Amino acid sequence: MEATLSLKPDTRNGHFAAIPGNHSGHTDPMDAIKLRAWWAHRQGLDGTLRGAAPAGTLARTGWARSVGGVNPYLQLHARSGTSREDVDRAVAGLAIHELPSARGCAYVLPAADYALGLKAGEDAPLGEVAVVGKLGVPRAEIDALGRAVLTALDEADGPLAPKALREVLGDTVRNLGDAGRKKGVSTTLPVALGLLQATGRIRRVPLDGRLDNQRYAYTPWSLDIPYSEDEARTELARRYWSWTGGATLAQFRWFSRLGVRDAKAAVEPLGLVPLEGDVLATEDDAAEYARYVPPSEPEYALVGWIDGIFLLRRDLASMIDPADAARDLPPLLGRGTLGGLSDMPAQGIVDRGRLVGLWDFDADAGEIVWASFVPPDDALREAVARTEAFVRDELGDARGSSLDNPAKRRPRLEAIAALGRGPAR
Repeated sequence: MEATLSLKPDTRNGHFAAIPGNHSGHTDPMDAIKLRAWWAHRQGLDGTLRGAAPAGTLARTGWARSVGGVNPYLQLHARSGTSREDVDRAVAGLAIHELPSARGCAYVLPAADYALGLKAGEDAPLGEVAVVGKLGVPRAEIDALGRAVLTALDEADGPLAPKALREVLGDTVRNLGDAGRKKGVSTTLPVALGLLQATGRIRRVPLDGRLDNQRYAYTPWSLDIPYSEDEARTELARRYWSWTGGATLAQFRWFSRLGVRDAKAAVEPLGLVPLEGDVLATEDDAAEYARYVPPSEPEYALVGWIDGIFLLRRDLASMIDPADAARDLPPLLGRGTLGGLSDMPAQGIVDRGRLVGLWDFDADAGEIVWASFVPPDDALREAVARTEAFVRDELGDARGSSLDNPAKRRPRLEAIAALGRGPAR
């Protein structure tokens, strides 16, 4: 369902502003257009990766954030046209896999990056170790439970779900009662599993083979992690700038959760140079950017709200045209204006790196509800129809996260429709 918006340019300053989030004040309108298109090009949202395999797409454009929703499927489909079946086949064959990685968050990674991803997120489970430690559980008890988990998995006929593991391990798993539940850790088993997974000794297997359902079993693994801490940080920075084609040090710090000193040390071997304002790039990318000519025709893509185009730099303002920044949002999509958002309020529509609309899926009607900030043309409608068919026929729904469902989504659908010409059905 299409919702059309009236266009009201932002005339408060009388001109186009510098790229929001850049803060340099030196970026003219053409620079902003070129830089946004460049980011979209490096993210493969211009059709250059059409037909690429899932692992190759992730290696080229970056890891796909996973929160129990459809983002990994949408991210791959938007870049290479990958079917759900091909993604699931790649998961089953371990060509790609969901792992705790940067900042301890779950991403879908290509096999070549498994060790790096785990190294980048290795400290995250220590937070839960500290939590249960305050509840009277010593680290030695967690380590002993980990050894028992490994024995149980080695002796099992196949992967074991947490319930089956608890039955096998019995009293080795301690129930932490109300005190633990208040801290989000009801037993000691998730803590032991987190440590084992972070060190590559076990891995999670989706029970139904799909990435958009959070039902897992565990199986033994033996993944070598050859990186030192400093090596991993630099390799992560190298990949990050390859994926983005240009970013600020602050944006890399957010992605990696590194402090200023560690981030500077990580990027020093890359020899980064200024691209636009405080946006940095490698010398090779800067030379390629100088030759790059933005496409003259629209290149629409429907992507998830945590797609890499948004999440890698987490600088939504830089993707919003000043003409759209002052656009008021319905309360259910955020407070204030579009330009005041830090994160996406719904799934997004982008054109050459510019956010040009919002969408979500009406599971009851089997259709996408969308609103555009630009006059809709045939190319935009065709992009919507293509994604709608993918979601309806292959995914069945477009859950934004594990907590999303059609009933909870209804107010958001109505808010998207309210941006334009009428309510969602």
